Amino acid sequence: MIFNLLKKNEKTEKINEEANLIKMTALLIHAAKIDENYSEKEKEIIKEFTFMFIKELKKSDKNLKNDSREEILNLVKKAEEYESNSNQILEYTKEVKKMQPDKKKLVLEFLWKIVLSDDKSDVYENTLMRRICGLLYVSDQLSGEIKLNVLKGKK
Repeated sequence: MIFNLLKKNEKTEKINEEANLIKMTALLIHAAKIDENYSEKEKEIIKEFTFMFIKELKKSDKNLKNDSREEILNLVKKAEEYESNSNQILEYTKEVKKMQPDKKKLVLEFLWKIVLSDDKSDVYENTLMRRICGLLYVSDQLSGEIKLNVLKGKK
C-alpha cells in the first residue's frame, strides 16, 4: 500500500514538472511572438531550452537519450497551444518565480536570446522583458548584465 502511494506521488510530481515546463516554454514562445515574427531561429532556441530542462528533470532517468527530439517537439507543441489560449504572462511566470536564482537567470538568458535572435530588440520586447523581470523580482541591473552576456556570446 505504501509503495502504491509513493508511485502515485512520483507520477503526480512528474505531471506537475511537465506542466511547469510547458508554462516556462510558453513564456519563451510568448516572447518570440511579441514582435509578430516567430522565426525558426527562435524555435531552435526554445527547443534547446526545453531539452536542457527535460535533461534536468530526468537526471536520475538513465533512459534519456540525446535523440529525445520527439518528446521535445511534443512539449513545444503543447506549450504553443497553451500560449495561444492564454492572455496573461502571470500564468507563465508563477512557476519561474519559485525557482532558485541560478535557474531564474537561465530562463532570463534564454528569453534574451530569443529577443535578440534577430539582432535587435523593439519596444514591445523591451517592455515585455521589464514586466517579466518585475514579476520575477529580478533587478533591471541583473537583466542588463544577462542581456550584455548574451550579446557578447553572439559576437
